[in-house]
Amino acid sequence: MATTLVRPRTLTAPAPRAHKAPALRHLGPNWYASVMGTAIIANAGATLPYQLPGQRVACQIVWALSAVVLAVLLTARAGHWIHHRDQARAHLLDPAVAPFYGCLSMALLAVGGGTLIVGKDLIGTGAAVAADTVLFTAGTAIGLVMAVAVPYLMVVRHKVEPRQATPAWLLPLVSPMVSAALGPLLIPHLPAGQPREALLLACYAMFGISLLATLLMLPLIFGRLIVGGPLPLALTPTLFLVLGPLGQSTTAVNQLADVAHQSIAAPYAGALGAFAVVYGVPVMGFALLWLALAVAMLVRAAREGMGFAMTWWALTFPVGTCVTGAAGLARHTGLTAFAWLAAALFLALLTAWLLAAGHTLRGLFSGRLLPTTR
Repeated sequence: MATTLVRPRTLTAPAPRAHKAPALRHLGPNWYASVMGTAIIANAGATLPYQLPGQRVACQIVWALSAVVLAVLLTARAGHWIHHRDQARAHLLDPAVAPFYGCLSMALLAVGGGTLIVGKDLIGTGAAVAADTVLFTAGTAIGLVMAVAVPYLMVVRHKVEPRQATPAWLLPLVSPMVSAALGPLLIPHLPAGQPREALLLACYAMFGISLLATLLMLPLIFGRLIVGGPLPLALTPTLFLVLGPLGQSTTAVNQLADVAHQSIAAPYAGALGAFAVVYGVPVMGFALLWLALAVAMLVRAAREGMGFAMTWWALTFPVGTCVTGAAGLARHTGLTAFAWLAAALFLALLTAWLLAAGHTLRGLFSGRLLPTTR
């Protein structure tokens, strides 16, 4: 009887399941910086001491663009968490990426503030107040959570070395300062008395949270530069992030001083107005010093062949906060020099935005920024 040889079946591992929406896998929280950098154009341009014909209309268009980009990114990031949860968790555990989760808060706040500054011309004051209330509340809550969660992860889960210190570490810490600067826009729309005073003092509390946390972090960043030398070329633009808490805190004290008389009794209202100048002028001076250092380092990096990266968006929002800070000082001091400074910084902001936006669009269309392969 012939023996039939049966060839054993070869067991093959199942093919790995293809990820849905592969481009979304590479979409990190740093993309919210494009929303921040766009919204600040509208917010700063509408509050400049000098206004040209058609300037406010242009700001309205830019605000609408920032709102659209925010909606698209929120949807895309939701898809990122649904389809690429492993990557999203990896981002949280990566000390180089986790700080950028603070950008979500600031994107919500910046668009919300723009809604009341210029968006109300398009959608009406009532709708603008409602929209900003939602965005301000969500942005503030997320910002306060990230101001605790990211430093906690850095202490407990991240393996951080001194040479890894970068200005990006400031991102989750500056979020409460953005709330402090934009919260005053809602105060006139609250009932007089306790509600206004509560929001005013809450904004000052967030001002303190962000300022003191920044003062703890800045020595680490500056010490890394002195001891470790220049940042890698792609990270050089992040030096401008230091301007964020400086310009935003100056903006905050001036914005809060504008509404202090509506919210709190004398003598505090007058004292807060004086504090805006006493604090804002020296901090703006330090901001200009840091700006000069950052520009010098940026020129050096450009000469050494620095290419485009999403870090270029760091050249926008922080500079914009210095524009609004200088404009606030111009209001409270009456000095034309601060008005000129605000205008000059706004021109620099526009230039930086055009460069960052142009290269970002080119990278998207070419597939370099969000490749469709894993």
